[in-house]
Amino acid sequence: MKKMKTLTDWQKLAWRSIAAAGLCACLVPAGIAAQAQQGTAPSAAPAQAAPQGESSSNPQAPSSAPSIMTSVPLPAATPAGGAPQDPSSSSDSKGTVIEEVVARVNDDIITRTDLDQARAQMVQETHEDCTGCTDDQLQAAIAQKEPDLLRDLIDQALLVQRAKDDDINVEADVVKKLDDIRQQNHLDSLEELEQKVDDSGVDFEDYKDHIRKELLTQQVVRQEVSSHVIIDHADVVKYYQDHQDEFQRPEQVSLREILVSTKDKTPDEIPALQKKAQGLLDRVRAGDDFAQLAIHFSDGPTAKDGGELGQPFQRGVLAKPIEDQVFKLDKNQTTEVIQTQEGFLILEVEQRYEAGLQPLDKVEDEIMDKLFEAKVDPAVRDFLKQLRQDSYVQVKPGYVDTAAVVSTEIQEVSAVPDASVKKQKMAHKFLIFGHKKYPSQGT
Repeated sequence: MKKMKTLTDWQKLAWRSIAAAGLCACLVPAGIAAQAQQGTAPSAAPAQAAPQGESSSNPQAPSSAPSIMTSVPLPAATPAGGAPQDPSSSSDSKGTVIEEVVARVNDDIITRTDLDQARAQMVQETHEDCTGCTDDQLQAAIAQKEPDLLRDLIDQALLVQRAKDDDINVEADVVKKLDDIRQQNHLDSLEELEQKVDDSGVDFEDYKDHIRKELLTQQVVRQEVSSHVIIDHADVVKYYQDHQDEFQRPEQVSLREILVSTKDKTPDEIPALQKKAQGLLDRVRAGDDFAQLAIHFSDGPTAKDGGELGQPFQRGVLAKPIEDQVFKLDKNQTTEVIQTQEGFLILEVEQRYEAGLQPLDKVEDEIMDKLFEAKVDPAVRDFLKQLRQDSYVQVKPGYVDTAAVVSTEIQEVSAVPDASVKKQKMAHKFLIFGHKKYPSQGT
C-alpha cells in the first residue's frame, strides 16, 4: 500500500524541497538593514569553476573587481536649483550607470543589488541556523553556500515565471502572510505594518512583491514536483528495519512552546500577562490548536514555526522545574503556566519517546520525511534543469552560475537618475523580532 502525505504535510515540506535545491526559503530578506546602516558589507567568495562536464566558459572574476557586496551608489543629491551632478562626467551627460545587470532570465534581470541582498540574507540565516557554531564553522558554512547564490536567484526567477505561465494566483496568501507577520509583531493593523516597513526604508510594494514571489515559488514546487511524490509504506518499513540503530534513543520529548514575554514590563503589567498566558492554556485545553495559538500569540522566536522547539530533549538538558513537568506528560498534553526569567511559558509535548528502540508508529513520520526529501530534492533540480532548457538565460562574464549557463556579455542598465529610478532596494528589514530561546535558560 502506498501512503500519501496530507496537504498540511506537503505545505510543511515544500519549503524543505526548495531549500535543499538551494533556493531561498524565507519570506522576507533578513540582515540587510544593518549592513545598509553601517555602510559596509562582507566580501563575496571568488567565482567558482563550472562543474566538470558542463560549460566552463564563465571567466573568473578579476582579482581587482569590486566585491559583489559593494553597495550600488545612489544617485547624487540634487543641488538647490539644479539637476543631479556626477563629478566624473561632463555636464551634458545623458545618463548614469545606476545598476549592474548580472544575469538575464528571459525578460527579467538579476542585478548586483539582488545578489547583495541574497548574500546578506544567506549570512543571516546561517547565523540563525548555527547558533552554537564557532566562527570557523560559520565561515565554512557561508563559503559552502556562497557559490550557488546566483544560481538560486536564477532558479527563483524561472519558477516565478512558470507560476505566471500557469496562471497561479497567490494574492489571498500574500494578504494572509502579511497578517501573520502583523500578528507576530503585535501590530494592530496592516496599515501599521505598512508604516513600519516604510519607516525601515523599504517600499511596502517591494516588500509585498518579495513575499508574492516566494509564495509563487512554493506553489510551483508543490504543484509540479512535491505533489507527485508518493512514499511507499513498504519502503518505510524497510528503512526502519535496516536502520534500527537510528531509533535507539534515550528517553526524550519533542516540545512546542507559547511564551508570553515579560521583558521590559513593569510590575504592574505582570498580572495581566499571567492572565493572558492562563487564557491561552485554557483555550488549548478546550480544544484550540496549540500551534495556531503559538503562531498568533506567542512572543517567542519559534512563533512562526507553531512553537516547535526543534530536536527532542532528553533528561538533564532542560531546566529542572520544566523537566519535572514535561517528562510526566504524554503526547499532546501541556504543562501548567510556568514563570521564567523570559516570561510565562506553556509547553506541549508533541511526541514522547521512551528509552530504547522506538516503535515504528512513533518514527514513521520521521522516516517518511527522510524518504520524501531523498526523492523530492533531485526531482526539484531536474525540474529546474528543464526550465532552464526551455528558457533564455545569460550570465555576465565575471560571475558564475553553478548550473553552468554560458556567459554572454550584458550591458549595465543606464538611466537618467532622477526620472526612471524608483527607490533603491538597498535594504530589506525583517520585522520578525527575536529573543533567546528558553530551553537553554534557567528559571
